[in-house]
Amino acid sequence: MFGAGELAYVLGLFHDAGKASCVWQDRLLEVEGTDNPVGVPHKELGARLTTKAVGFAALAILGHHGGLKNRGALDDLDLDGDWSAADVDAAVRFLTAVPEGSGARLASGLYPSRWRSVKDKLGMEMRLRMVFSAMVDADHLDTAAHRRGLAAPHLTAPVDMRVLAARFEQRRAEKVVGPVTDVGRMRSEVYQAAVDAAAKRPGLFRLAAPTGLGKTYAQAGFGLEHAARHGKSRVIVAVPFITITEQNAGVYRELLDTDEQPVVLEQHSSVRFGGDDDRAVTDAERWARLAAENWDAPFVVTTTVQLFESLFGRKPSQVRKLHRLADAVVILDEVQALPTRLLLPILSGLRTLVEDFGTTVLLTSATQPEFQALSVWKPSAERAGVSVTEVIEDPQPLFERARRVDYEWRLEPQLSWDQVADGLAGVRQAMVIVNSVADARNLYRLLSVQREEVWHLSTRMCPQHRRQVLAVVKSRLTAGLPTLLVSTQLIEAGVDVSFPVVWRALAPADSLQQAGGRANRNGELREGGLVVVFDPQDGKRPAEYERACALTVKYFGPHGAKLDDQAMLASYYRELYEDLQLDYRRADRSKDNVGQIVQANREDLDYFAVADGPLDIATGARNRKKAFRMILDESVPVVVPDAEHEATLEALLADLAAGTTSAGAALRMLQPWIVQLGERTASAPSVSALISPVVGDLGRWNGIYDWDPNTCRGVGLDENEIDLVI
Repeated sequence: MFGAGELAYVLGLFHDAGKASCVWQDRLLEVEGTDNPVGVPHKELGARLTTKAVGFAALAILGHHGGLKNRGALDDLDLDGDWSAADVDAAVRFLTAVPEGSGARLASGLYPSRWRSVKDKLGMEMRLRMVFSAMVDADHLDTAAHRRGLAAPHLTAPVDMRVLAARFEQRRAEKVVGPVTDVGRMRSEVYQAAVDAAAKRPGLFRLAAPTGLGKTYAQAGFGLEHAARHGKSRVIVAVPFITITEQNAGVYRELLDTDEQPVVLEQHSSVRFGGDDDRAVTDAERWARLAAENWDAPFVVTTTVQLFESLFGRKPSQVRKLHRLADAVVILDEVQALPTRLLLPILSGLRTLVEDFGTTVLLTSATQPEFQALSVWKPSAERAGVSVTEVIEDPQPLFERARRVDYEWRLEPQLSWDQVADGLAGVRQAMVIVNSVADARNLYRLLSVQREEVWHLSTRMCPQHRRQVLAVVKSRLTAGLPTLLVSTQLIEAGVDVSFPVVWRALAPADSLQQAGGRANRNGELREGGLVVVFDPQDGKRPAEYERACALTVKYFGPHGAKLDDQAMLASYYRELYEDLQLDYRRADRSKDNVGQIVQANREDLDYFAVADGPLDIATGARNRKKAFRMILDESVPVVVPDAEHEATLEALLADLAAGTTSAGAALRMLQPWIVQLGERTASAPSVSALISPVVGDLGRWNGIYDWDPNTCRGVGLDENEIDLVI
């Protein structure tokens, strides 16, 4: 286990030592046959018995139920104080019941020698996370086996990655047969470059390739071939949005799963794994539900939110999957979408995984950020810089060959929404991408007055209806029917649609190029596609877009470079990072940005502050704005029952409110009809009055939901006059 097996053994052996106490055992008998907890602390004894040998790793024992905390938790043990008679008695009872404890090597040197040779506080913080992950996962698996009467924990049998790589290649080859086109040839080149690069030594790789050239296939081909050649245990693909997760997981299941052997695990908040009663689910559903808890699968598709909030979380339920990252291939798709404010901890964490845990990381994007410009990857006095292997050594010629669209900049004068609508009036098939839900809703309604063939896509529609809209739009595009789609930026990353014309409200350079990837995606238009970049007079956009938009115009505007100019793109990112002062060291550290604050708390081994924010002494509360949070705004889930499924959904909500059904199973079934509202939106009086509480923060929407099931048209949940940028 990444060289820390002896350390993990000691932690696992002693973590429940306190259960040997008479008080704990007596209380266990009292609650037997009930759902009541024992309620007697038991973790302190194991920590006291081992701390002098394992040091800060004893935090894993103290946190195996409630989560990792900080150094102060060890100080509270009073290691130099006298032992109570009860503690001495419990220790004797434990060592009698578990004689292996007496034979355990409780001396210095439990840490792998290569860990001791690197004086890196951030590295040590991540190492303790990984050991903690392995310990709590083993604890959960043992407990589950005991409750089911099994002789040993249930684990997925190892899979021969060479077999999976060969199966993937065979099925992929069968799917891509057909007339040879220029786009097809370039897709083959990208795929072959990825497979060839897989033979290189493990480490950090980067795949820069234009949109629409088959990165979904290429990155998986790399991952499987690399795993087969270098003995990696699994491939984990993380993408920025659930829509892409669902799409990619479906592709990979076709290429890897068999009737006898499920291979691809899709894990995110929208996935339904079947009922909680094992008798009511298939073997595949049961496997998926269990594997999702700790990524015990050979091929995992998840979201970057799930991945990184687990990596920097502190609760056992979050982190028990982390040890699966060791000796794995981790693929970060659409890597440009990682939140800039958190790049320091994210890149630092990836570096430790590569250098300490044998993880290979592949970064894929058409707009590769210049991560080497940031301090956590730069060389320093203590260590060399991060080495990045390019899958395509010089991608610029490929980008030039792959150009399938022209960009037309209409920034001055700014256009009104009426002028945007007029500009689209005579366009048979087009998509408009704007920067806020409010803009999408308003433009959709404006265009709907002029023509009927208009559809809308935003997060104010539940996932089920968004899928239906995409299905209708794709079908109409294939049939050559008039089609106009108004969408927020959720359409950009990885959604497989191809319009002849795309209008894009001014956004950062990576968003503009992603929008271009939805135009003439397959090179089907001989004359090429068109992307019109406009700056709407009354348009809204996130505050964090402002500096990036200014630099986009500077580098790539009407008189600038092509958006796919790789050298210029690197310069753009370097200046953006400088302007945002991601690495700027202030004399007053209280003014550090959130990435720097998270890094400082990691160096202090303050896991509580990293995950929940530092403690505000004045208020006694945690400052969540300074925690590691991939999504800044808290959201409130509301269920929107549609007419077709209303009876079923209402029954589920009633059972959930009454506590007569499993919350996990019910929420999985409700997920396709849940809209996530920002906390600020949901708490506004005109909105909160329309939400009936169900259980926890889950509510039922009683307001307007604009949706026609016959045409799949409408804006979904309508917030009346409340316009908020998201």
